Amino acid sequence: MRPTIDIEALGFDAGAHLLVKHGLQQIAPGQELDVTGSGAGWDGQLSAWCRSQGHPCAPLAVDGRKVVRVTRGGASSGRWRAALHSGHADPRADGAIATQAKAQWGLAARGATVEAGSPAMHFRLDQKEEVWAERAADLYAQAAAAQWDPETAIDWKADFTLPDMVEDAVVQVLTYMIENEVAALVVPARFLGQVHPHFREVQAVLAIQVADEARHIEVFTRRVRLKGREPGLSTAGGQSSLKTLLDEQDFSVAEFLLSVLGEGTFVSLLHFLHAYAPDPVTRQIARLAARDEARHVAFGMTHLAARLEREPAFRTRLANAVQSRNDALAASSGLNEEVFDSLILLAAGALTPDAIAAGYLRVQQLMVDMAEGRQSRLERLGFSKAEAQQLSALHTRNFM
Repeated sequence: MRPTIDIEALGFDAGAHLLVKHGLQQIAPGQELDVTGSGAGWDGQLSAWCRSQGHPCAPLAVDGRKVVRVTRGGASSGRWRAALHSGHADPRADGAIATQAKAQWGLAARGATVEAGSPAMHFRLDQKEEVWAERAADLYAQAAAAQWDPETAIDWKADFTLPDMVEDAVVQVLTYMIENEVAALVVPARFLGQVHPHFREVQAVLAIQVADEARHIEVFTRRVRLKGREPGLSTAGGQSSLKTLLDEQDFSVAEFLLSVLGEGTFVSLLHFLHAYAPDPVTRQIARLAARDEARHVAFGMTHLAARLEREPAFRTRLANAVQSRNDALAASSGLNEEVFDSLILLAAGALTPDAIAAGYLRVQQLMVDMAEGRQSRLERLGFSKAEAQQLSALHTRNFM
């Protein structure tokens, strides 16, 4: 039996098209739907709507009643003709992620049907191989679940008093860490606006990294000011080292230099501070920040592993980037003396010859741990042991 709907006195200027549209959605293309109504001119309004939507229709008289028989069109109707399909919302579905995202998809949700004629929006990073990481969604979920509130996660009221020299050392180390965290914020923030929204999981990871770094800057600064101090010294060499990260235009190379080498090295430094910082607040901050930074490293490793699997020759580009950065910083002083001495003092725990000797050895071991960590990550990315050792040794003396 042919389906029939009665729109009664409802006009097409008041929503009658929704009833007809719903009725057509229940039948297959080529099948027919009978529509009746009682409003003035309803049949003419229906005929005009059908023409605009690509559904043939014909007025009939059935049992003395006026009926319009509508045949569901076989093509996308009206404004949705030539619409663009934009993959699938689920990144695990076949064909979900395009090799190249179309400018005409613009800001549409991945998987949406995009009307033809939508404005083209050009994002510089629109190639899958340039940005994609299979674990991006999982890493974002982990990061979202692990967010912490600086006000409640850290015991700012912990009772401690340090000798002036030790407090100054804490302030100097944190001053150095703040400017490095600023660089770690600015780099992903700069690329965030260049990534096509089709790769939304990568956008989400970069966005939450920016939030992480903003929180680190906040808590480091708050610890600096906790005992009434102002930040310490910032050197030209340190700033020059960080500028090379800001100047890098290739997303993958920037991830390599910042996340795999720099932030990976910083994880070791944060673990060091968690072990040797002289007060509970600094130790708590270091522990929480290290957890965040480890996720940043994981994203960089995942992205680069995928790119290198598809493009093994890209390793040469990464190696050249390390060498070029080293050459550019050859005349700089690297880690400033004040930070190095402050780390020794914090690791020493006391201002005696024996304690300072022990602190110095602990900082030297930190350097070894940093180098071994870099080598391990480089080998996991497919560099030979010799290449990994060489590239690790070329990494900036400023750690980041």
